[in-house]
Amino acid sequence: MTTPPASLPDHTPPQKPASGLLAAWRAIGAFVFRDYHLTRRYFSWVFVFTFYDMVGAAAIVLIGVAANNPRLTLTLILGAVMWSFLSRLFGEIANSISYERWEGTIEYTFMAPVSRLTHLVGVSLFAGGYALLRCFLVFGFLVFFTRVQASPVALLECLAVFLVASLGFLGIGLMAAVLPVMSTENGAQATNIIQAVFLLISGVYYPVSVLPAWLQPVSYLSPATYALEACRKILGTNGEGSDIVSGVGLAAVLPELGILAVFGLVTIPLGLFVFSQAETWAKRTGKLKRAG
Repeated sequence: MTTPPASLPDHTPPQKPASGLLAAWRAIGAFVFRDYHLTRRYFSWVFVFTFYDMVGAAAIVLIGVAANNPRLTLTLILGAVMWSFLSRLFGEIANSISYERWEGTIEYTFMAPVSRLTHLVGVSLFAGGYALLRCFLVFGFLVFFTRVQASPVALLECLAVFLVASLGFLGIGLMAAVLPVMSTENGAQATNIIQAVFLLISGVYYPVSVLPAWLQPVSYLSPATYALEACRKILGTNGEGSDIVSGVGLAAVLPELGILAVFGLVTIPLGLFVFSQAETWAKRTGKLKRAG
């Protein structure tokens, strides 16, 4: 009987476990990758809503074109593009739990051995990239309807303002994301109501001064109000009449940028805290199921 050969010793060096930071970034990348594939799977819906955003923005901007008012036209372009970015960022984060319910993965996500911070950072990174892409598509579509009377430098400075303003909306979106956790039937609709309120009070297509006197103070609770004010100064559309005045540089809107940064510093930790409390409540009451 032949004796089987002895197994050779394994000289493969032992694999070192990934560091905590590296493992966290891998997990964040996994959430970004997951949301990307989820969006790609529903590409037909993405196309429909993106096309709706572009056509809706063009219909608004053509009001300024019809009035033969360059300042109004540029103001409407700014409002349409900024709101396309901020509303999509807010919507993707606020409805992230609703998407989990629809896919039937909410229990797996919330019970996975991954910190909630890692999960939410991944969701937020994808939401920001997706919102920025939609913003570029809307702006590119508007170019076919009117000439944008702004320098490339001013447009890049407005983009910087957009990114700083996104921090505040990110935190608000995290707080709004608890609504689908607390109410399966009406949570997603409630996030749309919040988004509509921000559209009203932020002066996206008009100055805040035209709001009723009792509503004007509420507008300063929205990051979009300060972002729009900063961008209008940069583009030179904050004057009177139909002419576009000379814009200012990014250094001249540092007060608005500072306020936007404070919004982010306050709302993001607050949003994480609110979300963690809602998660604990949902686990305790058995709400982590698709039917609620």
